[in-house]
Amino acid sequence: MSAPVAPVAVALDAPDLATAVRWARAVGPHVSTVKVGLELFLRHGHEAVTACREASGGRAVFLDLKLHDIPNTVAGAARAVAELEPAYLTVHASGGPAMVAAAAGALPRTRVVAVTVLTSLGEDDLARVGLAGPALDAAVRLAVLSVRAGARAIVCSPREVAAVRAAVPAGTTLITPGVRPAGAAAGDQQRVATPEQALADGADLLVVGRPLTGADDPGAAAAALAASLAP
Repeated sequence: MSAPVAPVAVALDAPDLATAVRWARAVGPHVSTVKVGLELFLRHGHEAVTACREASGGRAVFLDLKLHDIPNTVAGAARAVAELEPAYLTVHASGGPAMVAAAAGALPRTRVVAVTVLTSLGEDDLARVGLAGPALDAAVRLAVLSVRAGARAIVCSPREVAAVRAAVPAGTTLITPGVRPAGAAAGDQQRVATPEQALADGADLLVVGRPLTGADDPGAAAAALAASLAP
C-alpha cells in the first residue's frame, strides 16, 4: 500500500537554494506540490523552479510571484516564466479583471491563481488601505471578478473558503494559506484554520510552510500531515 500524498503545497521559503532543495527532497514523497515564492525566485530565478521540481520527484510547482502591474507588463512577466511550465502562477486579484485576463491569456496551460485578501491582513488593515470589507465580502467579490476574467484558481484564507466555494463555478481550484495544524503557532497569519477544517470547508490545496519546513524532520512532519488527511 503506497503512502498517502496530501493536497498540500509546501512553501519553500528558504534563504538559499540548497535549503529549499533539501526541503523539497524531504517533503516530495508526501505532498502534491512545492511552492517557490518571491524571495527564492528573485535570488535564484528559473533555477529555483527546476531544482525544486527535480528534488521533489517531479511534483507540481506553484510559482507564487503575486504579479501586480498594468496588464501588458503582467502578460510579459507571465510569458517570461512560460518555459518553466508552472502548474500555478499567482497574480493579485486587486489588479483588476484586465490584468487577470492578460495573465491567463499569456499562460493558457497554467492555472492562473488570483490572490484575494492576504491572510496577514485583519479587518483594521483593510480599512486603512481602503479595501471595502469585511474580509469575507472582499474575498468573495474579488474571487468572482477574477474567475470571470479567466483565473482558474483562487487564493483565500480558510475563513472565507466556504463562501468562495459557493460563489465560484465548479472546477475552480481553491487554495488556502494560513493553514496551521492544531496547536501550531499562527505566526504572522491572522485568519487561520486547521488543515482538516480547510478541506472540509471546500479547499482543494493547502499551503503549509513553517509547520513543515521548521520541523526537526520536515519529511516526517509531511508524512504525518499526509496520514492525518488521508480518507
